Amino acid sequence: MFFVDVIKLEGLGNRSYLAGGTSSAVAVDPPRDIDQVMAAAERHGVRISHVVETHLHNDYVTGGLHLARLTGAAYLVPAGAHVSFARTAVSDGDTVDIDADLTLTAVSTPGHTPHHTAYVLREAGRPVAAFTGGSLLIGTVGRPDLVEPRLTEQLARAQHASAHRLADALPDDTAVLPTHGFGSFCSSAPADGDATTIGKEKAANTALTVDVDTFVADLLAGLEDVPAYYAHMGPANAIGPDPVDLTPPAVADPQEIAARLAAGEWVVDLRNRVAFAEGHVAGSFNFEADGKLATYLAWLIPWGKPVTLLAESSEQLASAQRELVRVGINRPAAAATGGPGSWLREGERPASFPRATFAQLALERPDGVVVLDVRRNSERAGGWIEGSVHIPVHEVHRRLGEVPDGTVWVHCAGGMRAGIAASLLDAAGRQVVAVDDGFDAAGEAGLTVVTG
Repeated sequence: MFFVDVIKLEGLGNRSYLAGGTSSAVAVDPPRDIDQVMAAAERHGVRISHVVETHLHNDYVTGGLHLARLTGAAYLVPAGAHVSFARTAVSDGDTVDIDADLTLTAVSTPGHTPHHTAYVLREAGRPVAAFTGGSLLIGTVGRPDLVEPRLTEQLARAQHASAHRLADALPDDTAVLPTHGFGSFCSSAPADGDATTIGKEKAANTALTVDVDTFVADLLAGLEDVPAYYAHMGPANAIGPDPVDLTPPAVADPQEIAARLAAGEWVVDLRNRVAFAEGHVAGSFNFEADGKLATYLAWLIPWGKPVTLLAESSEQLASAQRELVRVGINRPAAAATGGPGSWLREGERPASFPRATFAQLALERPDGVVVLDVRRNSERAGGWIEGSVHIPVHEVHRRLGEVPDGTVWVHCAGGMRAGIAASLLDAAGRQVVAVDDGFDAAGEAGLTVVTG
């Protein structure tokens, strides 16, 4: 009897897998912090005999090379992926034995990348699961524009063909187990559900229900901005990432925190946006530990800039550190736990700014306040507050000069990204109000929402 353990990476919106039998197992697209994979193997009492990559990842640093070296497993990487380390190059149709009656077969599925490879798990010759990486996802496919702009349409067409290849070759009850699609920006659209099969995808996935021209046109029209840190993930994975160091960073006292701010380094407060707005170290930025920390911090921070983390507890700090190594932010320069009272020098007062709802914003208009919308372009297209300024959150830090004079009421769709943007504006010396409210409440509050 086989098993498949799902290792969820909630912050990045990805999944890794460990699949095996009674004595050995294969790890699929493992995260950089491999201890979860090792723990899963230990629970099942199996050795990891193989580690496989569906592709060179664009959105996170892999732990595959380190895991393979640590366990002695064969490291399977698509033959078309150009890497600078020793590995077992796999091509379409290659099959390896994982355990008694359990095999894994490589299936060429270009589209997300030119070399993308899915893997079909068979028990006694019967397909039971397909590890589809960034090809066939739940209700959608992986985006085709992360490799080279000139290849985007070609890869989009390849995605359509790859989806059909999997659907035509596998029984309807085969489980589809993708890496992307649970919040990752590698997905061309949000996943439609939490689990799926080939049969379900045949009925619902547009890659399998519409013709190729319609599919490609719709796919390309819906692509969002690419997180800036993606440019560093592929090269890191091609070189072969170093093992992670998750030991606690050096402790920063108030004088060091102030000195790092004065030097232009980033000091990031991991507390929730409510606590941050009520009181924080002036000049620090707020990226909530529970709010897709790795994605947004790695997207906004200038690459290589030293970062000091401020956390409520050692547990929050350790969790954040783990999230950040997955995207190549290897070691915080320093860190401190507690709250503003222990982070400020003697005599310093905490900075703060107000939070509000859309109903409160409606009471302020039209008294000259600036309304800043930091949602993505696709969200903005669905409706916006009349007269608002639009700068997506990942562009705010380098477009501060474009925000008109006046008190800035900043909003997103729910509050988390508004909190990030408000902290950036506050650090720049602007008067800011963070709208911590769902956007649906804007129209209900009497604000004019423009559509179309």
